[in-house]
Amino acid sequence: MNVSPEWIAVDWGSSNLRAFAMRGGEPLAESASGEGASGLAREDFEPALLRVIGPWLTEGRVTPVLACGMVGARHGWIEAPYRAVPCAPVAPGETILAPTQDPRLSLRITPGLSQASPADVMRGEETQIAGFLAGEPAFAGALILPGTHSKQARIADGKVLSFSTWMTGELFALLSQGSVLRHSLQSGEGEDLAAFVEGVGIGAEGRALRGLFALRAEGLLEGLPAQAARSRLSGMLIGAELAGFDPGGDCVVIGAGGLARAYLAALRSLGLAARACDGAELARRGLALIQEGKNL
Repeated sequence: MNVSPEWIAVDWGSSNLRAFAMRGGEPLAESASGEGASGLAREDFEPALLRVIGPWLTEGRVTPVLACGMVGARHGWIEAPYRAVPCAPVAPGETILAPTQDPRLSLRITPGLSQASPADVMRGEETQIAGFLAGEPAFAGALILPGTHSKQARIADGKVLSFSTWMTGELFALLSQGSVLRHSLQSGEGEDLAAFVEGVGIGAEGRALRGLFALRAEGLLEGLPAQAARSRLSGMLIGAELAGFDPGGDCVVIGAGGLARAYLAALRSLGLAARACDGAELARRGLALIQEGKNL
C-alpha cells in the first residue's frame, strides 16, 4: 500500500520498535521490528528505523518523526533529558532533535520522567500514561504498567505524582532461564491459576526468597509439574511487587493478554479491585498529543 504520512509516531522500547504512519491523530499504517534499543549501537539506530519506515518516506520531502522510549536513553540514539515529577506525563515543547543523515528525516525524541527520592526513571511509559489520561482526564489512583520493568504510577489532577519500578519481568526471565530453577520450569507453558495465587500469597507475605528453591525441591521430591512451578514463580514475583500496595483510589492495569490477566488475578487475590486497559495504542495516542502541541 502506498502511504504518504503527515508524520510518523515511533514507540521504541528495549526489545521492539513500532512505527505508525500518521495523518493528524489517526494511523494510516503500522510497521514493526524486533530491533529494540538495547541491542543497537548508536550508529545502528538510523538504519534500523529506515528499515521500518523507509517505504513511507518520499524523496525531496522531510517527514517529521516523533519517538518515545529507550531510543532516548543514555545508550540510545541520543539522550533525551528527564522531567522531574510531579508533572504532566508529557510536555510537547521539551522534545530533543536527534542527529540524522537521511535528508528525508526530522526526528525528535520525547523526554522521560525522573524521581529524586527514591531515585527512579521511566522512558516510554509516560507517553502511555498521557494516552490513557487523554481518555480519562479525571483519573485519580494508581496505574500499573507490567513488563520487563513493571511501573506503578500515582496519578492525580492530570499529573504523575510519583512512581516506582520493579524488575519483576526481568527477574522472572533470569530465574526461569539462567538459574537452577530452569530444570523445574522446562515445558511449563500455560497457566495454573491455583499455583499462581498460591505464589502471590508467598510473595506478598515476604517469603519469596525461601519459596524459590522450594520449587526445585518439590519438583525433585514430589513431582511438582513444570506448569505449576512456572505459575507459582510468576505469582511469587508479582506478589512481592504488590506487597503493601495501596492504589489510593482507582487502579488500572495497562496491558493486554496473559500478563494483564496475571496482575488482575494477583490484585483480586490480595483483596484489591482493579480493571485493565489495553495499552497497545496508548503510546501512539500520547505521541499524537505531543505532535499536536497539547499539554494534558
